[in-house]
Amino acid sequence: MNPSAQTSHAPARGLRAKIPNALTMFRLGLACVFFAVLSVYRFPDVNSWSLPVGAAVFVVAALSDALDGYLARRWNAISVFGRVMDPFADKVLVLGAFIVLAGPQFTDTDTRLHVSGVSPWMAVVILSRELLVTTLRGVFEARGVDFSATASGKLKMALQSAAVPLMLLIVLAAATTDLSGLVSGSLNGAATLLEVETAVRWNRILAWATLAVTIWSAVPYVARAVSRAGLLGDRPA
Repeated sequence: MNPSAQTSHAPARGLRAKIPNALTMFRLGLACVFFAVLSVYRFPDVNSWSLPVGAAVFVVAALSDALDGYLARRWNAISVFGRVMDPFADKVLVLGAFIVLAGPQFTDTDTRLHVSGVSPWMAVVILSRELLVTTLRGVFEARGVDFSATASGKLKMALQSAAVPLMLLIVLAAATTDLSGLVSGSLNGAATLLEVETAVRWNRILAWATLAVTIWSAVPYVARAVSRAGLLGDRPA
């Protein structure tokens, strides 16, 4: 974006100043809806309607993230509230999604395979990356040192936002192709689009790709922290 375009407008007032923050809170609310919807699911046939609904809710929430950032920059409506709550809402949505995907409700009782492809340790690694970067950003920005998001961080967020709904839809394909079963919530005996093993294979590819990009995306932040450590000055013991 052209930097002059960001500074050529006076700070937003009235409704325009509130819309980006309202979208952030809307996303936080959608995250709660997402968790509630998936909390009632058990693979393969208990409340399978929650998979497409959950995927749709997640997509809308992820799109709201892109929209509120765009509007905040376009209208010069960037606020302290938004700088705090926007990344918080992102982390609640994405980290919560991976924690849910690592849960026991996605385990096939027959094969004992975890159909989502996300292992609990993967969720821990993703959470650890976010804690590391958030801590570094907090330390540096508290001292007035710029520590804004990098291109790798934005790519990571985009991949995570795409991976979660895709994983849910792959799980759905492994559960049934009987659309009437989605309405009734009972899919016993329905033909499946994917074998469980195939679904696990595809979701593991998504999970590993997401994990690799998540870890890689932390490297520029750590490198920046090392290179700018001298700007912090003496810190109290």
